[in-house]
Amino acid sequence: MNRLAVIFPGIGYNFDRPLLHFAEKQALHYGYEIRHVTYSGFDKKGMRGNAQKMKSAFQLAMEQTERQLADVSWDKYERIVFISKSIGTVAAAHYAERHGIAAVQILFTPFPETFEGAAIDQGLAFHARTDPWMDDGETVRAAEEAGVSMICYPEGNHSLETGDVIRDIDTLADVFRRTEELYRE
Repeated sequence: MNRLAVIFPGIGYNFDRPLLHFAEKQALHYGYEIRHVTYSGFDKKGMRGNAQKMKSAFQLAMEQTERQLADVSWDKYERIVFISKSIGTVAAAHYAERHGIAAVQILFTPFPETFEGAAIDQGLAFHARTDPWMDDGETVRAAEEAGVSMICYPEGNHSLETGDVIRDIDTLADVFRRTEELYRE
């Protein structure tokens, strides 16, 4: 079976950080070919809470995603998983919608904009209720309205981390127990 996992990072959250590192290892374990999308050129200063800067960042991420995935022959894959973090969730969901790709979506700390106008038929989202980058209620409501299951952790930052190493490892274990079935179906 031809399988592809495309990994969409966050602006400051790259492929060697825990969520994406272990997601890639999990995909490789299940026989997926890996493709990375990378981003550059963001003006991070003052981005949090600035709707215009966030919108510009989403547009830049989409432009870079379009260029980097233009050569993929999607129809040769029997199963596609999009693994994304933060701003990458917006790019992954909207890219799949725009191109009619029936990808399973694994969404780490998605923004509400991730779910706007993007049909996600199969996937799972992960969110920390104390994530300073977004309004908890708005994010959860957007996922619910889109029909996407969201796992919410009571505490944690935008990386789902609390600063308590054992608790953070337990969170990672929970995340990857839950995502494992998405690779096998």
